[in-house]
Amino acid sequence: MRWQPVDEGVRDVVLDVCRAVRDEGGRALLVGGCVRDALLERAPVDHDLEVYGVEPERLESLLSSRHALDRTGRAFGVLKLRGVPVDVSLPRRESKAGLGHRGFLVQSDPDLSPREAALRRDFTLNAIAYDPLAGEIVDPVGGCGDLERRVLRRVSERFAEDPLRVLRGMQLVARFELTADPATVTACRGLDPEGLARERIFEEWRKLLLLGARPSLGLAFLRDTGWLDHFPELAALVGCAQDPAWHPEGDAWIHTGLCLDAFAAERTGDEREDLIVGLAVLCHDLGKPATTRFADGRPRSPGHLEAGEAPARALLARLTPQRDLVEQVVPLVREHSRPHELHRAAAGDAAIRRLAHRVGRIDRLVRVARADRLGRGDGAGPGFPAGDWLLERAAALDVRTAPPRPLVLGRHLIGLGFAPGPGFKALLDACYESQLAGGIASVEEGVALARKLAR
Repeated sequence: MRWQPVDEGVRDVVLDVCRAVRDEGGRALLVGGCVRDALLERAPVDHDLEVYGVEPERLESLLSSRHALDRTGRAFGVLKLRGVPVDVSLPRRESKAGLGHRGFLVQSDPDLSPREAALRRDFTLNAIAYDPLAGEIVDPVGGCGDLERRVLRRVSERFAEDPLRVLRGMQLVARFELTADPATVTACRGLDPEGLARERIFEEWRKLLLLGARPSLGLAFLRDTGWLDHFPELAALVGCAQDPAWHPEGDAWIHTGLCLDAFAAERTGDEREDLIVGLAVLCHDLGKPATTRFADGRPRSPGHLEAGEAPARALLARLTPQRDLVEQVVPLVREHSRPHELHRAAAGDAAIRRLAHRVGRIDRLVRVARADRLGRGDGAGPGFPAGDWLLERAAALDVRTAPPRPLVLGRHLIGLGFAPGPGFKALLDACYESQLAGGIASVEEGVALARKLAR
């Protein structure tokens, strides 16, 4: 295995800790995702060290004499090295004592063996350890073989103690293009989200969208395990017919998975932007189940754009309390077909300005619409003429990344002698609507219009 961190300085810190632990008569092993990533020839970013044979108080004293510590995880037996992505912990014994991901009693035990410690982990590919000093892989549960075969397999019967592991499996399947072994799928079917915190659920969905090579595989895992039922807005897409002339790929569920794969292939690396667009792609057709009807033997979904807002809000509200995030996603769901419609109609400047006002950022909308187009499964090429046209027009109007800024503001009305009151907002709205329509193009023209409307 070639272990090469992104930052060479991190390597030096890890080796320093390992040597200090060895000098105390103990052993420090890299564990978890950093080992998995190194085996896949991906440079690890975050590093977890598990220390055997050193008592907790002595370990903390040893580390603090060499590195600045962040003790925020100390209650869980984790010491974070300040300024570097390295966490140091002792192997732990855990026992189920309550509901959800946090319902465990955790007790550090430096006398556990690497095998005993590995058995508390979720999947075999996350239970591989590596000794940086000896250059030795420690693989007590066969994780290397499963990783080579791209198999997702639970470590032990203790898998059932933490239902969050089902959603972790969802994003791991998508990230590494894995196939879940049947026993693991069966074990997942016996679990439910019993009191899982929203932030933990959302973190797994975030990884699916931001890290998944093929998010459609994660969605398929969700369906195979029966966990799709816990996300009814998505479950309703299964079997929702689409016109084969436009969607030869099949139903709205298949389409959504393909759209997410298209989105994942073109992520920008800006996590906030990718998250907003990814969530919009996930939700973009949630209005179809409620609006799909057959006409002349072909399925139609009139009004599905507007109908998608309510289920999108319902799904997102269960995933995250971040209202600002939801408010940026929902307009993209509601307007996702507009680039194609405006291009087909050769729409004018006013329509494009109004669209920018409704969605906030046209560049995001084009990304959603592009994923929608590429997810049709008809072999469409990489081009998206409607999106290219809209982006060019939006850039010329300076509304590609933000809506038009109002020319007429409250201070202008006050300068005309108007006092804030019931008609104040209506007057500002009227001026802004005229601006969107191209009726005014300067503050002076706007003030003149406001004076005229107020007569």
